[in-house]
Amino acid sequence: MEALAIFGPTAVGKTSVAIEVAALLRERGEDPVAVNCDSMQVYRGLEILSGAASPEERGRLEHRLVGSVPVTEEFSAGRFAELAHAEVDGLLSAGRRPIVVGGTGLYLRAALAGLELRPPVAAGVRDAVERELAERGPEALHAELEPALAAAVHPNDRKRIARMTELVRSGIEPHASSEGLWTQALRHPTTLVGITCEPDELDRRIDQRGDAMVAAGAEAEVRAADAAGASRTARAAIGFEELLAGDAEAMKHAQRRFARRQLTWMRRMPGVEVVDRTGLSDLDAAWRVSAAIPGFPATAG
Repeated sequence: MEALAIFGPTAVGKTSVAIEVAALLRERGEDPVAVNCDSMQVYRGLEILSGAASPEERGRLEHRLVGSVPVTEEFSAGRFAELAHAEVDGLLSAGRRPIVVGGTGLYLRAALAGLELRPPVAAGVRDAVERELAERGPEALHAELEPALAAAVHPNDRKRIARMTELVRSGIEPHASSEGLWTQALRHPTTLVGITCEPDELDRRIDQRGDAMVAAGAEAEVRAADAAGASRTARAAIGFEELLAGDAEAMKHAQRRFARRQLTWMRRMPGVEVVDRTGLSDLDAAWRVSAAIPGFPATAG
């Protein structure tokens, strides 16, 4: 049995499609489980902002590694890799197909492959970089990076700029690209599917989901996380700082910008089967995803 991985930009409908795929697999006697590979959906206390599976959705498909980390804790790809490997290995050993779902490219690769990680830096270096980020902004620190490093990260990508700056100041050479963190060889045979749609439809989906998040209380959620002492890695959630400032439109703009980066990740992934779900229902998209699984019927019915 192969693992199945579903990747795609924010708001494209990965969770809802994965739920429909799981239903199709159950009709064939399987008992699949979703394994989250979104770097923010691991946090307990950011479920609305991160678009984590709702209780109703989890009732339809069991999800692992969702809401399992306190919002006050730092979290890393290395720690996630250990947890995800254990989940994927255990499910396959039990004869249950893992459906690895998410929109964080690095975490997807962490779940499926090996990582070559740089060591942690001293707390004093990290604290100094955080103070500078707060005082000067990420663009200022981005401008101080070597050209090859600066070219590999967006000037507003606070988390990666902080990590690169920490490493440089600690005398450790950062990876010029996050792609260098993962190996090409997967730990288990895996069907990798990327879901996409036309840009206009994706923008509409992002706007609609942003409005739904606000209506569901995302701003109050962010303020509660901030008051609780949200960690640096939790505060890197797309839209966190924007909602903290009460600017929902800026949050949606940040999500649209992030979606473009996710699509860039997807284009660079080796062996990905792209499914364009423009105009398709979740069930129709699920049939197209399922068709990529070896031995699965190619069409509905």
